[in-house]
Amino acid sequence: MEIMARVVFGFYAALIVAGALMAVVERGLVRSLVGLIATMFGVAGMYMLMAAPIVAFMQILIYVGGVSILIFFSIMLTKARPTGDEAKERPLRKKANSLLAALVVGIVLASVLIKFPIPSLEIPRQVNGPDLGDGLLGPYLLPFELISVVLFVAMAAAVALAWQQWGKSK
Repeated sequence: MEIMARVVFGFYAALIVAGALMAVVERGLVRSLVGLIATMFGVAGMYMLMAAPIVAFMQILIYVGGVSILIFFSIMLTKARPTGDEAKERPLRKKANSLLAALVVGIVLASVLIKFPIPSLEIPRQVNGPDLGDGLLGPYLLPFELISVVLFVAMAAAVALAWQQWGKSK
């Protein structure tokens, strides 16, 4: 069973890394969004491996369902032009610098984790629904509310930009 868990962990880790790379490297915004969605599904799978199905369900429901739809609507409303800044070819130096920066961060994090491993439980502790709800709606209520305000402001800004572009095109 342990080998199967490692294989599934490797699959989800590969899905997260591939989705993250796709989200960053792709030129099209919709394709980048597909990479982001793949990454979010991989994170939900990791939650399932940690025996946290409620958190995995919330990950899919809130992030894959809600946030990705919000981003997709924002992309549709703003209508990026093919001649915009994101369509320009990036110089090789910038690509090399970004790869170097990612490698430095990865090496530093890996060396810290190898030198100071994080203690963990052999078997994950089960958390029932009511306890999870109390925990999220107790001390973490304000951050959840602030996230909803930020998402609302982002959507309102996308609608305002689309309205402004629509007014110029008339």
